[in-house]
Amino acid sequence: MKLPETAKNRLEDALKQLNLRPTQQREHVFAVLLSERDHPTADEVYVRAKKSMPSISLATVYNCLEILVSCKLVKQVNFDREPTRYCPNLTQHAHFYCKESGEIVDIELSDRLITELKAVLPAGF
Repeated sequence: MKLPETAKNRLEDALKQLNLRPTQQREHVFAVLLSERDHPTADEVYVRAKKSMPSISLATVYNCLEILVSCKLVKQVNFDREPTRYCPNLTQHAHFYCKESGEIVDIELSDRLITELKAVLPAGF
């Protein structure tokens, strides 16, 4: 799986900020996340990554995801007691979770609406 050049540059710049270097595995995991914006779990990322990089381990996927979160290229999404999911959409948006299908959907919201929502939500939401 090939990482688009603009995404590769973003990854390299973000890693440089943490004095880390790009690796094939980091690029590959980032490419997997960008290819389908469906908020996969680490296990789902592993299954997808392994298809085109058979040598990648689950531990490497977890390490890559942790670094991508630290670099602020990916956000963690948590719902109740569900496994952590990963979202590469860095725009200001909300997540809606379908209890029936388990699907998580990004909902783009205007700045005005985000401000109004933040005013009524408890701290930390």
